[in-house]
Amino acid sequence: MGSAAIDLCWVACGLFDGFYEHKLEPWDSAAGGLIVNEAGGKVTDFSGGEFSVYQHRILATNSIIHDQMLNIINK
Repeated sequence: MGSAAIDLCWVACGLFDGFYEHKLEPWDSAAGGLIVNEAGGKVTDFSGGEFSVYQHRILATNSIIHDQMLNIINK
């Protein structure tokens, strides 16, 4: 716990259904975001738009619960 990179890997392998974080730097999310995508998950910003490592917010899920997490985050 405490590492965005490992939390994203846990989403990729199915240990977590979803993960979100703000105030991230590129080195926190670049590799983990790619791993989630390659594993079939979904990675976006908090508005559901395309994720960029230069943004400071990430939402990564197993893709099944992505819309529900977006709704919760944006309330």
